[in-house]
Amino acid sequence: KKGSLELIALSILSERPRHGYDIGRLIETRSQGRLQFRVTTLYPVLYRMENQGWIKSRWVERAGEQRRNYYRLTPRGERVLVEQRERWRAFTATVNLVIGEEHA
Repeated sequence: KKGSLELIALSILSERPRHGYDIGRLIETRSQGRLQFRVTTLYPVLYRMENQGWIKSRWVERAGEQRRNYYRLTPRGERVLVEQRERWRAFTATVNLVIGEEHA
């Protein structure tokens, strides 16, 4: 479903700030390898969400590590996450009705 990567990324960021590689790795791990997003797919979504004010980023430098851009949810992003989760639940419930997974 269109926009599902946004929902997934926002959900992961609701736990704590993370850098892009970590977000991608968590998506792959939690989906048991069923979902994999290349950097060329993930970063444009993160940039778009930042431009929309849903997330904010900041560069972090740690001794002995590469400089990384960490993303965190903004209050607006938290509201969007709630809305997107509600829409996702309604969408999947409707599809389940149509395909016979649940009966009303």
